[in-house]
Amino acid sequence: MTKKRNAAHSADKGSNSISAIVLIAGGVLFALSIVYAVGGFNWIWGNGRNDVRDGDPTASYQPEGKWLQRAYMIDELFHKVYTAGWEGANGAIGDAHIFAVTRDSSLLRFHTVLHPMKDLFNGTWVDDRAWAALAELYWWDFTGRTRKELVESAELRYVEAKMQGRLSNHEGYWSWYNWPPQSEVRDQIFTNSNMNQMVNVACRLYEATGKKEYLDDALKVWNGDGKTPGIEQTLYKGDGRWEGARGPAAFGKQLPWEGMSYCSIGAAMYRVTKDPKYRDIVVATAKRVMDPANGWIDAKDFYQIHMDGNGAFVHFALDAYMLAPDELPDIPMKVDRMLEHVWTNHYGRAKVTLHRTSDHGIRNGWNPNGGEDGYGVDEVGTVHPQSQAVRAFGVFAYVVHNFLPPDGK
Repeated sequence: MTKKRNAAHSADKGSNSISAIVLIAGGVLFALSIVYAVGGFNWIWGNGRNDVRDGDPTASYQPEGKWLQRAYMIDELFHKVYTAGWEGANGAIGDAHIFAVTRDSSLLRFHTVLHPMKDLFNGTWVDDRAWAALAELYWWDFTGRTRKELVESAELRYVEAKMQGRLSNHEGYWSWYNWPPQSEVRDQIFTNSNMNQMVNVACRLYEATGKKEYLDDALKVWNGDGKTPGIEQTLYKGDGRWEGARGPAAFGKQLPWEGMSYCSIGAAMYRVTKDPKYRDIVVATAKRVMDPANGWIDAKDFYQIHMDGNGAFVHFALDAYMLAPDELPDIPMKVDRMLEHVWTNHYGRAKVTLHRTSDHGIRNGWNPNGGEDGYGVDEVGTVHPQSQAVRAFGVFAYVVHNFLPPDGK
């Protein structure tokens, strides 16, 4: 009996100890849950900043500087209207540049957790997957070049397109085509500078993987293979002037921004080869297109007169500037004036809405009188123009932060 009483007494003591441990553990877990709920662990996931946006317009993250603040205002609507296509990819490129400045981890979560970039549609034309791959590779770069899954996804997009035959010389020179040449599709099968953003992708994949096949592809498209020429010999006429097939901007025109998109491609070529000819062509192209005397941009506010795709256009111009800032010192001023013109609705004189102030929706075309060529030029605040606006304002905020003095001049 004594042993049983002693055993029972020991069991009671053990039970009491366990109960105390459970109560303490429960209290600790409850406290931790409160801390988590108020964002106390954000520093673990992010970077110690008050970066709890997560796409919530009531969140408290406050960017600093005029252009970064405006980029965030535009970005809020982009996140609401986001779709996982080429439009979403363009916005992701803008967000990557914003992230590079702010290290706002809510942007990283948006594009890697809430809307993983691997889920971006490859679409139909090859430039759709080019924008998606570029988004992944920019984020790989700006997050420390450690996220291999982003490179693997971009590589899969590229290799699949090449295996389909979209890199072709069937028209007498090497170029990327919207569809494989023998495709039975209703679309016109053609090439333009958008399709050749795959050269930009190839250069970045070479940087990310070290695989020479990507560099070889890029060199073949630009320079040819010794038998068949590439785009430089076929389309570039010297002094920054490019000439190709005409037609509607989104359906056949080979140089929808007068060759300006080859500034980003040429900058990538220079980065991986260090051959000065690419730098020279980029500088000459930017100087020509960004000179109002040549008729492509407005003489006072420097917006594109004839075309949409303004986020891409701004990015092309700023890629040229970042490559050769001493030779292109006027480009940031011109982009500043261009974006100010949009933000203020041409200082209150625009005949069309460029900036819808109620929700910061931005129009696709930036001519204050309308009438541009392009795709959906009159749309305001839908995913297409909003993604382009995020790209324009985001990349410019990045340039202001990294290249310009504190006063932004």
